[in-house]
Amino acid sequence: MINRIRDIRKEKGMTLADLAAACDPPTTAQTIGRLETGMRNLSIKWMDRIGKALGVSPEALVRAEESAHAQVVATLAANGAEPLARPRDAIPPTAIGGEEPLVVLAVEAATGPYLAGDQVWLRRIDPAESARAINRDVLVPRKGGRFAFGRLIDRKGTLVGILPHGAGEKQQVVDSPEWLAVAEMLVRRL
Repeated sequence: MINRIRDIRKEKGMTLADLAAACDPPTTAQTIGRLETGMRNLSIKWMDRIGKALGVSPEALVRAEESAHAQVVATLAANGAEPLARPRDAIPPTAIGGEEPLVVLAVEAATGPYLAGDQVWLRRIDPAESARAINRDVLVPRKGGRFAFGRLIDRKGTLVGILPHGAGEKQQVVDSPEWLAVAEMLVRRL
């Protein structure tokens, strides 16, 4: 198994010291460095601590050597595409941003900014936290196994107001949704 601590840490813009301080209980940058390089054994206990500090699942920290995986090979800057000194693992969206799993909305017909064939990846949040999702695209479960999707424009008590992206569509109000999912990533084939 190869550990991906360094790749995920760098993807999140953290130094060894930042990650060491974020662990509970805190540890040293030297210990994190040894765990990253394999000079120290990465136990389940360490995977739990580091995963929590990075905001990813412990499983995201390792991958099998023989498994195929996407790699970041270049960056796009103002002057064009630039190669990386060495390729690094691409961190899948499920490993970034927290504990809640992602859900995916498959777009079958173009509506608003979304095209047929797009996938909208959304992170589930508790409805009590919906204030942080105002003016963002959300998927909200409704009664009878249906959903509302669109821009979250209003929240009053247990009611949430969703403005669908289709032209001329009316606001949908959902009372006491079990969860909301906030759009986090768009996947579009070229």
